[in-house]
Amino acid sequence: MIIRIEPDSDIPIYQQITNQIIEGIARGLIQPGDSLPSVRAFAADLGVNMHTVNKSYHQLEKKGIIRIAPKSGAVISSPQDFNESSNDRLTDEYKPLIAESLVVGMSNEQIQQLVTSIIEDLRKSNKNLK
Repeated sequence: MIIRIEPDSDIPIYQQITNQIIEGIARGLIQPGDSLPSVRAFAADLGVNMHTVNKSYHQLEKKGIIRIAPKSGAVISSPQDFNESSNDRLTDEYKPLIAESLVVGMSNEQIQQLVTSIIEDLRKSNKNLK
């Protein structure tokens, strides 16, 4: 999987790394049980500070997407059972985006179509790998 850093983006670099790892998993480019590079090696490959990659890894661990084990490094977790805490966390993350969509004039149908097209795009990429 290739991570592309956009230094001029308004999105912090650690968040760009986090987002792209999550998308890589959703697209099937990274599988449960796969190891991520060490913080030091990944930072060197990306040309960023080690603390930036470390922050991304800890954010992924907090979300339950990776496990960080001493001497084993960061490993992609198996899909979790969707539970109430996951629902609450995702609701908190989606709400501002949906509110912004409504504020800029999108209809409920347009928002639903956008979400559907994103899901189809992610699944299409996953099918192309099989």
